[in-house]
Amino acid sequence: MMSESNASQPVASAPRVGPLTLVAVVMIAIVFLLLATEAVVRVREAIKYGSADRIEDAWTFDPRFGLRIPVANYSNGRISVNSLGFRGPEIAVPKPPHTLRIAYLGASTTWCGEGSGNDRVWPHLVTASLSEAFPGTRFDYINAGVPGYTMPSILANLQKRVAPLQPDVIVIYEAANMLSGEMRERAEEAGLIKDRDVEVSSFLSQYSLLWYLVEKNLRLKAAQRNAESHHLLDVDVNSLGSDYRKTLTDVVVAAQQDAKLVAVATFAIQPRAGQTAEQQKHASESALFYMPFVTPKTIIDVYARYNQIIREVARETGAFLIEGETDIPGDPVNFTDSVHFTDAGSAAMARRIGTALIARPALRELAVAASR
Repeated sequence: MMSESNASQPVASAPRVGPLTLVAVVMIAIVFLLLATEAVVRVREAIKYGSADRIEDAWTFDPRFGLRIPVANYSNGRISVNSLGFRGPEIAVPKPPHTLRIAYLGASTTWCGEGSGNDRVWPHLVTASLSEAFPGTRFDYINAGVPGYTMPSILANLQKRVAPLQPDVIVIYEAANMLSGEMRERAEEAGLIKDRDVEVSSFLSQYSLLWYLVEKNLRLKAAQRNAESHHLLDVDVNSLGSDYRKTLTDVVVAAQQDAKLVAVATFAIQPRAGQTAEQQKHASESALFYMPFVTPKTIIDVYARYNQIIREVARETGAFLIEGETDIPGDPVNFTDSVHFTDAGSAAMARRIGTALIARPALRELAVAASR
């Protein structure tokens, strides 16, 4: 039985939490959750790729060349850049005697940022296959691929950074950036987009890998929704590629002034004519990110047009044409997206390029001459 004195005492109540305090607690919890998620994402990226760095961290603008180039001596565990700013091993300057030097000109599909290591990208693998085919000859190489480059920037890269290194053989491989740029220009003229340039990532994505990946996926989904709408670009495929033809010709002619053998390869993509509609849609996802105003069939057609131009330029300039773009299977085993290779795709690309070069009499003559 409760005494009278105890019964008269007020019962203590729990302290009241003010609305501002509650908001602060919720905000702290959200921040903690975001930081934890960011940490998980970075650990996952580090396990998968060897580093949580984004590919943009590997670049700088060099005013000496007027070009965006790889950061010299950059390394993130799977990508290593040498002291001259090229992905791959060190390049001796001047070129040592009895050395056959191969230069690979291109953009992201030559740089191969998706590769699990420098030794898994196709320029390295092609050079290794040449060394195996000609054991008496010493080979080295320059991976001069830089993501985002078009033919004019490839030409500048050749003249200002590659030519002084005295390449004996030059392989040219690029079509995607000028193709998507031309298509976006046509779409802007047709009023389907407001700006031909792809919107840059936000401020937050520069510092948060989580935000970067979320933003990238949201933009991809938006591109897919736009592609499924009826606002599509009506384009005459045969009218495309005049600037690409001219600038590719400029690169080939300039390369022929510096190297004894110049090869140009047709461009491989994941979407193919023989695929189902669903396979084509999946294979075209990244291309639709940049060209959301076309269908997968149009993507296949416009790349075929650019490959036709590559063949014509090779014939007109006398460059060595490397065919076989469909020798690389058009599936997710070989492509990470519409145009970029997995390790398996890079190996298939290397077989394609290496086999063609090894069979070329001019390459054999250069290898024999270098071995003497």
